[in-house]
Order: sequence, then structure tokens, then C-alpha cells
Amino acid sequence: MVLSGCSGSSDTPIASFRHVDDVSDAADISADASISVVSNIHSGIVVWDLIANKRKYVWGHQGDGINLVTNIHIAFDNSYVVTSDRETFTLWNLTDGEPEGFWRIDEASIRDVAVANFASGILVGRSNGKVMFFEPKTGRRIEFLGHQEKVNSVDLSPNGFYALTGGNDYLAYLWDTRTGQVLHKFSHSSRVTKVALDDQGRYAFTADSKRDAKIWDLVTGKEVSNLQYLARQRIFTTAAFSADGKYLLTGSPAKRVNLWAVESGKELNEWHVSPRANSQPPTAVVYSVAFADQHEIVTESSSGLIEKWKIDTE
Repeated sequence: MVLSGCSGSSDTPIASFRHVDDVSDAADISADASISVVSNIHSGIVVWDLIANKRKYVWGHQGDGINLVTNIHIAFDNSYVVTSDRETFTLWNLTDGEPEGFWRIDEASIRDVAVANFASGILVGRSNGKVMFFEPKTGRRIEFLGHQEKVNSVDLSPNGFYALTGGNDYLAYLWDTRTGQVLHKFSHSSRVTKVALDDQGRYAFTADSKRDAKIWDLVTGKEVSNLQYLARQRIFTTAAFSADGKYLLTGSPAKRVNLWAVESGKELNEWHVSPRANSQPPTAVVYSVAFADQHEIVTESSSGLIEKWKIDTE
């Protein structure tokens, strides 16, 4: 993938398909852009086959009734999905569509979740600052107590060995789920609102509520780049690294999707997803982004649409 530098913005996708009739409350796209899982308060949790463009499964997080799922994460190998509302989380098998576990958290509300390949581990970030790593097949559980305030975002390496967590204490930690040992501490000047790991184990992305959105080298723990933008503040709702490690794709709570160069932090492309119906002002939260191939990306947003966009190349 060779990009020609920042080539302006686009509001026109090359393809669009409605995944829920009204607004969606959460969504995740698999790393290979073949599967999407979307949550809606009335429709439940719908799994989409993006290659065939058809529904695969429809799930009820707590059986029938109102669906309050606000967190979804698909394992890197597309084997499992974890979903959560504020009090419970569920593990789903993507091969047969069946649930394999349902757990309740009474101590504090769930803020974010992640699942490793083969469901070897589930990561749960909570409002009391604690992060739980849980192995559903062995029952092993470890609690990470490094954060002093609310945890906002978590991510897990595909093998389940490494966790990245960020919170209101202005810190993000990379830590080993086998020992609880901190490997790197990433400091910010305000609360950390979004974290993401490169699935190939090269980089971490951590963004705060004010000025900084940084890419870090996971081997050295050193800063690689700080995303370059003119706005006084940027909030990020999702992030994904390209398979070759050269690019970072991000989404925002205000329609914006951006492509960045990892080494420099320079903005290369911008797109605006379709707004929610009847929203004033017209806007949408970008829940998930993924690279479809070297020339296209896909997005899921609160508009209930999955949209495909062209990457400008030369």
C-alpha cells in the first residue's frame, strides 16, 4: 500500500448496507473484515457474514427482551465473540453460534471487554479500576490492580498473553496476563480514553481526552509517533493497525474516520460515515474500522450501516 499523502476527505462510500433498522448500540468488525457483530436494543446481537452479505446468527445476550449490550469484541482468529452490558458478559462460539458461558460482575460496572484466540482468555475492564483476566476453559483468574481510577478501554493480544489497558488515572499499561507483571507504562496528560494493540505485536495505540494520541513500540516501550492534527481535542472510539504495520485506522464519536502513517503520525486520508437518521446535528459514532484489503476499508457506526470506503493510493 503506497499512499499519496493526505488526499482530503470523503462523505461518499463505495458501498453501504443496513445492518439494523434504526441505530446500533455497539459493533465490531473482525480483523480480516469477513465478519461483523452488531448490537441493537430491539433486534439483539446480529452476526453478519460480510463476504456473503447475509445474517449468520442472531443472539440474545440475556435471553429474550431488551438487549443492552454496549461492548463487543471478536477474537483475531474469528473463533469467538465476547459481548457485555454493564453487569454481565457472554462468550459465543462463532463456529456453531452457541453461547459457551455467561458471567455476572457485581462489584463494579463493565467498561470494556476483549477475547483472545480460541477463547483462551477474556479481559474485562471495570469502573472501579480493576481489570480481570479470565480463562473460561480452565477457570484461572487474575486481577490487575495497577489502575487507580476507572478503566475506559482494554485490548488483548491474539494469544492472550498481553493486555493493554487505559484509564482515568492518565495511564495505560501493557502487562503480562500470566503473571500480572507490568511490561510498559504509558503516561498521558489526561484520562486515557482508547487503547488498541497491533495484532502482530509491534505497536500499541493510546489516546487521551485532550491532545495526545500516541503510537508506542511494544519492544522498547518508546514513543514512535504522536498523531498530527490541528484540533485542540480529538476523541477516538476505535483503532486498528494494518497488517503490514505501516498504517493506523481510527474512528471517532462524530462520524470521522482517519488513516495515519505509523512512523510519522501524519494524516493520510479522512472519511465521514453516514449520520444516524434524524440526528441533530447529523452525526454518528464510529464503532469499528477494519482494512478490507490494500485499497479499501470498512466501517460500522451507530447509523446502523456498514460502509466500504476507497483508500486513495498512487
